Amino acid sequence: MSSPLSQRFVIRDGTAGDLPACVALDHTVETDVVLQMKIYQPETNQWEITLREERLPRKIEIAFTANERRLRAALSADQCFLIAASSTTDALPSMLFGYLTLRPEPLEGVGMITDIVVARPYRRSGIGARLLNVARRWAKEHDLTRLMLPVQTKNAPGVRFCQASGFSFCGFNDRHYPNQDIAVFFTQSVR
Repeated sequence: MSSPLSQRFVIRDGTAGDLPACVALDHTVETDVVLQMKIYQPETNQWEITLREERLPRKIEIAFTANERRLRAALSADQCFLIAASSTTDALPSMLFGYLTLRPEPLEGVGMITDIVVARPYRRSGIGARLLNVARRWAKEHDLTRLMLPVQTKNAPGVRFCQASGFSFCGFNDRHYPNQDIAVFFTQSVR
């Protein structure tokens, strides 16, 4: 697939100076598919849970907003905040292509990826995969054994990205997000 990314980019640690550019990125997702979840309890102590892709009658845009408070928390030395940006020279300012935040849960050995965002014109160009690769290395260096990534059921491109990146479905939370949207969780070993 051809990419509009014509310049080289680097993955580096995020700084407080990157926060405005992260917040300003277009977080919108376009999809014509959503995951529908059905929970059925035919008998006591038995549940059947089905996740099924449902095609929508037309493409929709789903607006996600950056959580500036969570981004500020990611600046802490014990968290991972990665930036994908253009290689800079003295003559040109850096351009932000995407970011990833990861909160370690050391007692469980899990790194929870709380954000992974790529600017809309640069999606499907390898930036998200590179951010994940650096996050995996960070997790190993911090003695974590697994990465976990929650995705809203209406974010079908995010679900497909997880699957294409080698993550496996591991559960859901039907009230994970402040707006009560369902999160499906994906995990991957980093060992």
